[in-house]
Amino acid sequence: MAAGDDELDDTRAPLLDHLIELRRRLIWSFLALGACFLVCLYFAKPIFAFLVQPLLHAGQGKLIYTDVFEAFFAQMKVAFFSALMLSFPIVANQIWRFVAPGLYAKEKRALRPFLLLTPVLFLGGAAMAYYLAMPLALHFLLGYNGNVGGVQQEALPAIGNYLSFVTKFLFGFGVAFLLPVLLMLLETAGIVTRLQLSKGRRYCYVASFGVAAVLSPPDAISMLLLAVPLCLLFELALILIWFTERKRAREATA
Repeated sequence: MAAGDDELDDTRAPLLDHLIELRRRLIWSFLALGACFLVCLYFAKPIFAFLVQPLLHAGQGKLIYTDVFEAFFAQMKVAFFSALMLSFPIVANQIWRFVAPGLYAKEKRALRPFLLLTPVLFLGGAAMAYYLAMPLALHFLLGYNGNVGGVQQEALPAIGNYLSFVTKFLFGFGVAFLLPVLLMLLETAGIVTRLQLSKGRRYCYVASFGVAAVLSPPDAISMLLLAVPLCLLFELALILIWFTERKRAREATA
């Protein structure tokens, strides 16, 4: 009986250690997010001023709010949105520190490039959304201003509405640009192969348009601006997978 109790205690100890380590990593992640939130809350107005520049360049110089608390909550959302992006490297590092001890050295070397590519691709997608997709979409959507049957039609976007529009664009494009990382991880794990991805190219293109329809605002211009880069990123992932396959083949031969 005592031997059984000892065996049970031996199995409990590693689980308890993992839970303690997980709690520590979560605490550091939330502390980083909280600190970044306070900093971003202090700079919420300059950040929001940066986010409204595409709207200003599209010819719309006014934002309204009809709810008393809308402007206040908009600043909270801006601060939280900025804090998520600012604290992402710290949170990702905490996740890596939790997962890394359970990986072999070869698996660590294989995952490091993906960790480096993730923030780069996310920022690249967000930058494309801000500098290219949003101005084009706003010029198109605000083009309905004018006289309609003798009635003056004018766009008066609300602060909360515009902020939702911006965050959907930035996060949608940023997450969508992580497609090469996802495909390379699936290939590295042996779930899919480059040949399977090549044969299913047409289905991936259809899926890209489906993802663009979900992540982008509901207009054709925004959907195309996201779907076309997704198709190009899919082809880029195939090229990168081809290089990794050749590298693995050389290592196996050596």
